[in-house]
Amino acid sequence: MRKIVYIVLGTLAMILGIIGIVLPLLPTTPMLLLTAYFYSKGSKRFHEWFIATWLYKRYLKNYAETRAMTKKGKIKLMLLVDVMLLIPFITIPIVPIRILIVVLVITKYLYFYTQVGTIPQQKQNVG
Repeated sequence: MRKIVYIVLGTLAMILGIIGIVLPLLPTTPMLLLTAYFYSKGSKRFHEWFIATWLYKRYLKNYAETRAMTKKGKIKLMLLVDVMLLIPFITIPIVPIRILIVVLVITKYLYFYTQVGTIPQQKQNVG
């Protein structure tokens, strides 16, 4: 039963990731990372299928192999998350929540600048 839940969650995350390719409000890379994680927990066959897809090769392969992203990819992802965190920051008037959001933003930037490497922009093979 647990494996089925992982496969369903992985499929939902993949669908959201695909939607995020054309709809910039949904973050593609984190959704596809979730897909890879859930499929790896749910089914070896699903995981192997996913890592052979163009989605994986185009959006995750470099990160999975090098723990690095292009500068453009980093900026796009960080700004998207900032916008998503800005919405509750503006709409929720509770000070401890706002402090938590500021801490999250600072932590996110520290993580991306210290733990995620930067690779040069390159043409990606989708074959």
